[in-house]
Amino acid sequence: MSRFPLRGATCGLLCGWLPVAGAAGFIEDSKLKLQLRNVYFNENFRDEQGMSARAAATAKSERVEWAQGFLLDYQSGFTQGTLGLGVDAMGLLGVRLDSGRGRSGTGLLPVHDDGRAADEFASAGITAKARLGSTVVKHGTLLPKTPVLVYNDARLLPQTYQGTQLTSTDIDNLTLTAGHLDRFKQRDSSNSTGLYLDGYGGPASGDFSFAGADYAVSKQLRLSYFHGELEHFYRQDFAGLVHDLPLGGGVLTTDLRYFKSRDSGTAYGGGIDNDMFSGQLSYAHSGHTVGAGYQVLDGEAGLPYISGATVYSFSNVGIGKFIEEEEKTWMASYAYNFAAAGVPGLTFMTRYLSGDNGRSGGEGIKEWERDAEIAYVVQGGPLKGLGVKLRNYVYRSDFARGRDSNRLYLTYDISIW
Repeated sequence: MSRFPLRGATCGLLCGWLPVAGAAGFIEDSKLKLQLRNVYFNENFRDEQGMSARAAATAKSERVEWAQGFLLDYQSGFTQGTLGLGVDAMGLLGVRLDSGRGRSGTGLLPVHDDGRAADEFASAGITAKARLGSTVVKHGTLLPKTPVLVYNDARLLPQTYQGTQLTSTDIDNLTLTAGHLDRFKQRDSSNSTGLYLDGYGGPASGDFSFAGADYAVSKQLRLSYFHGELEHFYRQDFAGLVHDLPLGGGVLTTDLRYFKSRDSGTAYGGGIDNDMFSGQLSYAHSGHTVGAGYQVLDGEAGLPYISGATVYSFSNVGIGKFIEEEEKTWMASYAYNFAAAGVPGLTFMTRYLSGDNGRSGGEGIKEWERDAEIAYVVQGGPLKGLGVKLRNYVYRSDFARGRDSNRLYLTYDISIW
């Protein structure tokens, strides 16, 4: 289940403006990490639902690629004093290991006009930052993670954004966040472009502004509210509640999420006026976690979001998103952490979603998906931290092509200092 942790300051508002105790400095607190990602992606299409006969005749029957990613992440500390200054830097490199013109388009690598995947692609970013008390302002390359915008990191390299973001925890149990973004790079591209609505194919783009708050009422109850607006496309409000209830030796978690979305300005993406409510109950006990949820969209259009981003919804799963106009989705999930059985580092997850009553292009739609995932992280020895994850997704729909997808991820983090 997705979470946005709530951090509380260790003292009140006035204390937050004092120099941070124990801050070692710009160099002493710096960190440099290299993450290696090796991803194999195999996806087979099982039907041609929703396609014309001509399109079906030329459509790919599979997408298969293998690539190696390198993510170099440097984070400085802050200079000492009341106002601390610092800088972060990121270097990203993706290298093709296997692909083909008839098998490209997995999202791992850029695709040239001739249909072939690039041999490699790279990008870099730098971020200036300043800290006053427990308020941090960053300007440059950002990885936003809020309910109204979550950067996509589900392939080889992450989606990155350019702009400014402020985060403050000066008030106990309250996290305030605000930002303004004007450029981004997709997860399989080195090119920076303006921001636009997912599914939009025109030349327009707009800046994205957002602000919100997370508040921990108690250890068991967290509330959040966010507002975001993609200029000339849409504006969106989010309200969320997460409650943990100790029950029978385990924990029952209630997670409720509400989105209100409307078109904005010129409305380049068309008319939007909808509400989306989703709720999930999950119970965790002795390594087992069982979950069930329901989601309803009501109103004009589906849930809008920035192109390529991850949607902060339980239904944003392996292949489908289940956020079409008027769509109603129920879901069930099960996960097990084998640490409870004496095998730390080994986890398993499976889930099922079924959506119906939705509309796409004026037609009624139905879709379902079944996902399974098993992962292991080496806990000790010379390979400590090596992660292996195998994902299997099965998706069927009466308005899009069915898919069977298998994905293998190998990851390894190297702490250089």
